[in-house]
Amino acid sequence: MTHGDVHRVSIVAHVTLLAKVRAGRDGLFKQLASFGVIGAVNFVVDTAIFNLLFVIGPVKAQIVATTVATTLAYFANRHWTFRKHERSGLRREYTLFFALNGVGLAITAAIVGVAKYGFDLHDQLALNIVRLFAVGVATLFRFWSYKRFVFGDVVVPAEDVAVAAVAAAPPESAEALVDELETTAEAAVPAPREDREAARAEG
Repeated sequence: MTHGDVHRVSIVAHVTLLAKVRAGRDGLFKQLASFGVIGAVNFVVDTAIFNLLFVIGPVKAQIVATTVATTLAYFANRHWTFRKHERSGLRREYTLFFALNGVGLAITAAIVGVAKYGFDLHDQLALNIVRLFAVGVATLFRFWSYKRFVFGDVVVPAEDVAVAAVAAAPPESAEALVDELETTAEAAVPAPREDREAARAEG
């Protein structure tokens, strides 16, 4: 491979990598959107179950509602928001998801508590505004923590890793890297049927 060919391959790799970075940014926005939709749906589910089971007592009703809504949120996020991420086992993911959801609830309660008892805020409308802010902070925490601790890294195709390696390599290393990738790709291509039959005959 000539130096000009390597230069062209490097340019293509840089352009491809830039396109993938932009796609990753767009993917993050899509994840945030789907996460928000799931959160809104689960809020409705939680509220509906709480009111339907209110006759058994508000505490019991809330426990059931939270359990059901959190379970639905886990599966919805696993198979929609974070579907391209690694899988590490249902038990581990669900346990962490439930625990981090509890931390999110604690964040909401702490912010509201500080507003009421720390700043002596008792107006219902004002506390609702604070609660909305608290829910927003807790939602961002949940998204970050689920993405970081529960669902692992995005599964990156091997060709994307190769493109990033070529794009990051200096010109003197790019040629050797491209040649190595070409050799690996050629070795992965199955030999023609005639060649395989000839090899078996010789053996």
